[in-house]
Amino acid sequence: MKTNVGGIDKILRILVGLGLIAWALMGGPVWAWIGILPLLTGAMGWCPAYTLLGMNTCPLKKK
Repeated sequence: MKTNVGGIDKILRILVGLGLIAWALMGGPVWAWIGILPLLTGAMGWCPAYTLLGMNTCPLKKK
């Protein structure tokens, strides 16, 4: 697994993930638990969808 999520992308994923999880915990819709995915991809710095699409937002790991 090579890092393919960098900088602002990582911060936004973590914030959106935390926001969705908080909403789910406060009685929001069940689908808000999807926030686990952006939280994990932001924390790990790797996104499987980016790998499949050949994308990379990490400036140090560009091809």
